[in-house]
Amino acid sequence: MTDASPASSGSSSARTPSRQPRRSLSWRGVDIITAAVLGVACGLIFWIWNGVGGAGYSAFDAITPGFGGLFNGGWVLAGVVGGLIIRKPGAALFVELLAATVSALIGNQWGVETLYSGIVEGLGAELIFAIFAYRRFSLWVAMLAGAVAGAAEWALELVTSGNFAMSFSYNAIYLVCTALSGAVLAGIVGYYLVRGLAATGALDRFAAGRERRELV
Repeated sequence: MTDASPASSGSSSARTPSRQPRRSLSWRGVDIITAAVLGVACGLIFWIWNGVGGAGYSAFDAITPGFGGLFNGGWVLAGVVGGLIIRKPGAALFVELLAATVSALIGNQWGVETLYSGIVEGLGAELIFAIFAYRRFSLWVAMLAGAVAGAAEWALELVTSGNFAMSFSYNAIYLVCTALSGAVLAGIVGYYLVRGLAATGALDRFAAGRERRELV
């Protein structure tokens, strides 16, 4: 006789893999509102950094041409933070571009070129989050996003600032310094800024907030 005992039936169903709910990459209303708030807030940070970072850039570049890039990471923070919090396609670009727009509207020394930087830097960060399919948001991913955003700005300045006419050594130093600055000032600072916000409960409606709660 064939044994069709409950135990046999149970083990069979236990071998059937359970379906995990697919995470939606569609934007919600709260995503749009939060991204807009982040963009404005980061735009104000950019406005402050225009003076602080701009002075540091000039001072370090006077010491060794290209070292001024060590301050460029402050201007790519928005894209990394937006990507880490919203975790949807286009978030890094949206927040970085909006922040650049706010900075330009308030007034800075670069004018409309700020918007070009916002687009390019946002796309640089966006590329990294897309490579990881908007599923990995570790410290290393944040650092890589910041570094690539910085490298994208370096590439833009080859044209907009005429850096292609500068020496190879200058451009090499400037690239390394800008990418390193992006990894630190945007990647590391951005990552721990998001963790700090999550700890306050401000991000409870986002995966970044839920992850923080699971860790404590």
